[in-house]
Amino acid sequence: MSHHSTEIVRTAQGAVRGVRRDGTTVFLNIPYAAAPTGAARFAAPRPHAPWDGVRDATEPGPTAPQAERRLGSVDMTPYFGPGWIPGEDFLSVNVWTPGTSGERLPVMVFVHGGGFVAGSTRSELYDGAAFARDGVVLVTLNYRLGVAGFLDLPGAPANRGLLDVIAALRWVRENIAAFGGDPGRVTLSGQSAGATIVGGVLAAPEAEGLFRRALVQSGSGLGAFTPEQAARVTRAAARALGAEPHADAFAGIPDLRLVEVMSELSGIDLRTEAHSDPLIGLSPFSLVLDRQPAEAVAAGRGANVDLLVGTNTEEGNLYLAPFGNLSTSTTADVDAAAARSHPRPARLVEAYRKARPQASEGELRAAIMGDALFGVGSRRLADAHATTRGDGATYRYSFAWRSTALDGELGATHAVELPFVFDVTGLPRLRGPQAMLGPVEPPPGLAARTHAAWVAFATTGDPGWDRYDTSRRATMRIGAEWDVVDDPHGDELQAWA
Repeated sequence: MSHHSTEIVRTAQGAVRGVRRDGTTVFLNIPYAAAPTGAARFAAPRPHAPWDGVRDATEPGPTAPQAERRLGSVDMTPYFGPGWIPGEDFLSVNVWTPGTSGERLPVMVFVHGGGFVAGSTRSELYDGAAFARDGVVLVTLNYRLGVAGFLDLPGAPANRGLLDVIAALRWVRENIAAFGGDPGRVTLSGQSAGATIVGGVLAAPEAEGLFRRALVQSGSGLGAFTPEQAARVTRAAARALGAEPHADAFAGIPDLRLVEVMSELSGIDLRTEAHSDPLIGLSPFSLVLDRQPAEAVAAGRGANVDLLVGTNTEEGNLYLAPFGNLSTSTTADVDAAAARSHPRPARLVEAYRKARPQASEGELRAAIMGDALFGVGSRRLADAHATTRGDGATYRYSFAWRSTALDGELGATHAVELPFVFDVTGLPRLRGPQAMLGPVEPPPGLAARTHAAWVAFATTGDPGWDRYDTSRRATMRIGAEWDVVDDPHGDELQAWA
């Protein structure tokens, strides 16, 4: 039986006890805000009450209420985690640190993905040991999901899940020095919905000064719903729950019912005369904003923050391959994908066919879906940031290594970069014909090099390649080989303008 030593750190709310193993001290389930219960589920986050004595921080804690989430035949358990683990104090952080004494180290705060409705700090992928090993204090956090986090309710502040992230950043500002971190060198990073939230925080005036760098992995600077779109979801939720569309009426509805109603909200058509659905029907929840994060950044928000933004080369495969739809897609499916996401679908399809003359219908459909969800909004965010007059540098990447899962159909899909970023490609659940990384060993050194680039960005603001600007759009293509390419798939992305 192995013996690990414990370590006690004093936070502003009270002392916490973590466990030290293999040169890293880990603190789990430290609350950064009060438990969101009853009516407080629809209020802004509040500070957590202080506690007496030493709070145990050696065991994982509860997670935000959420429904079970699956994606066809691919095992996404390492990504989504165990689902809903009930408990009131789920607004919590996990912290990995190489040590609490000595020089103050750079900090990375990671916001998980899951379509704004799923995920938690308990996912196997978000193990911060490799970051701590390489001199970065890693913080992961839970935030409110679904109805409690993102339903736009009269009588409640909007984007409560995003407000949770800002509250966690304030906790980091106040407490991270005690864990060995430098509060002046914080990188806010996120993937998928978490990355779109990072873009929203970048654009939020109240988050100014809470972080020095931002990392947007497969998110979108154009991923927010308009208030008009969000109101459709609110009306549908109120109808399904038999309640008035107001925070007071929702306050007494139990968490389980709020989770159950999720299945009744899928398939709402959010297209309006002026706007397409930025999530193309995949989730009824997103940020709700009057202007997109990319537009706020273009107007100068986040100009002094260093930004690394990127996508994977086959993002859309995840929404087709696990359901058997990549190989069976038809011309009508391609046209429908374009119509769902663009006001001039015929012109869009023509641009993709011209750029990819050898592509199958499924590949064209996946490419359009991936760009609608992530590609266009990531390029727009990078462009906006690169053209502001500030001290922040802009960098872009494209992750191109192809997973061999599902007989090679999964490819360089959404979320496949995460095991490389966290340097956890050896996790058993990631390997096999239906697992995220497939049965074939990834290239030796790819995880170490990818992870090192993220560490370098968090430490210095420079991941190790050319800066991005709107004349060249230099982008590091990450795969078995690494090479800088200028404006990858620029012709296709231009067709969205």
